[in-house]
Amino acid sequence: MKILVTVTEVAEVEDEFEVAGDDIAEQYLEYDLNEWDDYAIEEAVQISEENDDVEVVTATIGPERSEETIRMALAKGADRAVRVWDDAIESADYLDTDSKADLLAAVVEEEDPDLVLSGVQSADEANGATGVTLAEKIGFQWAAVVNDLDLDIEGGVASVHRELEGGVEELTDVESPAVLTIQSGINEPRYASLRGIRQAQQKPLDVKTIDDVGLDESVVDSPLAQTSMYEPESEGDATIWSGGPEEEAEQLAEFLRDKGVVDA
Repeated sequence: MKILVTVTEVAEVEDEFEVAGDDIAEQYLEYDLNEWDDYAIEEAVQISEENDDVEVVTATIGPERSEETIRMALAKGADRAVRVWDDAIESADYLDTDSKADLLAAVVEEEDPDLVLSGVQSADEANGATGVTLAEKIGFQWAAVVNDLDLDIEGGVASVHRELEGGVEELTDVESPAVLTIQSGINEPRYASLRGIRQAQQKPLDVKTIDDVGLDESVVDSPLAQTSMYEPESEGDATIWSGGPEEEAEQLAEFLRDKGVVDA
């Protein structure tokens, strides 16, 4: 059995930052593995540990910088990785969900997995659409927002528990091949051990271009564009008091008296 896990690197913004043009200035960004993808990786690795002959492959769309993040997925137990990137992707004004799904679909076609796992959403754009869009393009059954999974490998059926809006919960069976988007809380992602980190350096990480996966540069064309970015104006001011409990209580009382909330 082969499980393909789609992963992405996301930017984390410092508390204080500046906007440069239509994006946040690079010096205020740090990159890490997407939180929800971490749960998807852990679920795939647990399946491989509990069953024989299960290969876990990760696939990402990202620049060379993202290899450090991908190696962390390998350090946690994935067997190998595929990274898709080239000049056409780098120069794209905006890589939308449809383009990402097309690129990942091409990787799925090459890898021919029995199961595809992805995080419910990414921490940056939070569209929550890539996994289900991928399923539509490759013709797999799918289930979104999965927070419990019982996989019958021989029967080719995944019994999933889904967390829906309004507190609704659903139990359903999905036949493989399938795409499942994984919700946080389904497991407890492991930390990468020092041994795992060392071993990850020896695991295969294949870099593929758009041409390598059988597509052309039109795949990154998008009707969407990011036109601007700005910091929203504050609608009110916050007052912060410091000191011990008695000092803060006195400052609060004085503030309330000034506002006429309590009698002087």
